[in-house]
Amino acid sequence: MLEKTRGIFLHAVKYSETSLIATIYTESFGRQSFIINGMHGKNSSVKASSFQPLYLLDLELYYKAGRDIQRLKTARIINPYTTIPFDIRKSSQVFFLAEILHKCLREEEPNDGLFDFISHSLTFLDLTETGVSNFHIWFLFKLTKFLGINPNPENARISNFFDLQSALFVSHEPLHRQFTDKHSTILFSRLFEVDFTSLETLGYTSNERKIVLEKLLEFFKIHFDNLGEIKSLEVLKEVLR
Repeated sequence: MLEKTRGIFLHAVKYSETSLIATIYTESFGRQSFIINGMHGKNSSVKASSFQPLYLLDLELYYKAGRDIQRLKTARIINPYTTIPFDIRKSSQVFFLAEILHKCLREEEPNDGLFDFISHSLTFLDLTETGVSNFHIWFLFKLTKFLGINPNPENARISNFFDLQSALFVSHEPLHRQFTDKHSTILFSRLFEVDFTSLETLGYTSNERKIVLEKLLEFFKIHFDNLGEIKSLEVLKEVLR
């Protein structure tokens, strides 16, 4: 059946000289894979240029429940980003977040809140010039809520440690090694107090940003064992050092 929905492009692998398999997080059907044939043809209704990391797309697709790979009829970029492709701070973060989302978003079920969070956050990143270097950290922190692993804010400001396994702020050092020390816990707790319009108030130094990101990624790896190596991480670190 021919369906229309919005989608957020996550990842693609080459299938043949003129085809690829694209992973798109759709508004109506959750994560879906699509085979796209002949996209380099002059009359193709789906162009390779539409598939840029975390671009918002209008899609027409032939959807069949339970099918591993769906067929895409048309794809059109909605409101192309105006600064992300040309600002290396922003583009490196988008590549990084696309890789994280590709590995973490597994559900083939709609989640309007998650879809809106991703699309609205990226639109804001494209428009803003303040607090840009903190965006990826804030995004990952807020993403935990939609993935069902969000930290409990209780005692965040008065605790010495954040237990990465239990997602709890605690007064005593855990018996395992997966926790944040007192300084990192203070940095981490600030994330509860900001939204994407106040990212500059985090006040992280470059080194503090590195510390918080490392602990966030450790947190994700505890709860998503398929996260593995993040290939875009080194580029991100180099750009934002």
